[in-house]
Amino acid sequence: MTQAADFFSQLRIPAMQAPMFLISGPEMVINACRAGIIGCFPTPNARTLEILDEWMTQINAVVSTDDGATPAVPWAVNIIVHPSYPRRDADLDLILKHKPPIVVTALGNPQYVVDQIHSYGGIVLADVISPRFAKKAAAAGVDGLVLVSAGAGGHTGHLSPFVFVNEIRQWWDGLLVLGGGISTGRAIHAAQTMGADIAYLGTRFIPTAESMCQQAYKEMVVDSNADDIVTSDAITGVKANWMRQSLINGGYDPANMPAQGSIDFASNGADNKRWRDIWTAGQGVGASTGVARIAAIVEELDNEYRTSKARMACL
Repeated sequence: MTQAADFFSQLRIPAMQAPMFLISGPEMVINACRAGIIGCFPTPNARTLEILDEWMTQINAVVSTDDGATPAVPWAVNIIVHPSYPRRDADLDLILKHKPPIVVTALGNPQYVVDQIHSYGGIVLADVISPRFAKKAAAAGVDGLVLVSAGAGGHTGHLSPFVFVNEIRQWWDGLLVLGGGISTGRAIHAAQTMGADIAYLGTRFIPTAESMCQQAYKEMVVDSNADDIVTSDAITGVKANWMRQSLINGGYDPANMPAQGSIDFASNGADNKRWRDIWTAGQGVGASTGVARIAAIVEELDNEYRTSKARMACL
């Protein structure tokens, strides 16, 4: 925990910009870190290995230094460790080359990368959606757990964050990151009160100037609320939260979704229509009221977080 604590002690607020497929890129990561929270992107967002190499070079050149005004905040990269992901080994080779301080694993056993990330001094966080997967990740030697609870955008969990954090804290005293519907500074404070160390925010950063997604996607997030989120495993084979209008636009009936799709990251890649034209968001979608820059959003989150802490201190 000492090394992890050193990383996270540099944050303005205890928050991490969650990696989002086809949304997070180097501009988002750099500006999140400049604003004082951890920035992260998934490696498949870089369409080629050459682009991935360029992105990590760019991020390291900015984030891993101190410009004299804003202390460097650690950045993170997200790698799919599922065996069907065809670039798994090549992506890991580039991670070992560029040495991001934090690596987040998803959709597979993190044991595949733990020792190699530790070899250069990095820490490994594992995305998990259940206590069973959390115990497997802990046994693999990860430094922290990312609890993806109900309400998360993209691939989602099913447990209430209250239940999830409580069960994990019964046996895990290490670093705990909580995601799922967290879109405000008050929710960040609540996550800490429940026992998490860091809040994981994704949807709040979709409608930003630094987001890679289409303008129409950003506008749909701004126009949506929690009632517009539909959970289905029909699109990718894994339960995920999608915006209702996006499903309709893609030819689906949200009230009668097809059976579970196949889990295959070789064919469900970044160019796949199901991801490009059917858009995901979490249940915290209603917190976004317009397109903004990341710096402005973090400023708002910081004000809400500190107001919430002050209010609770007075009770």
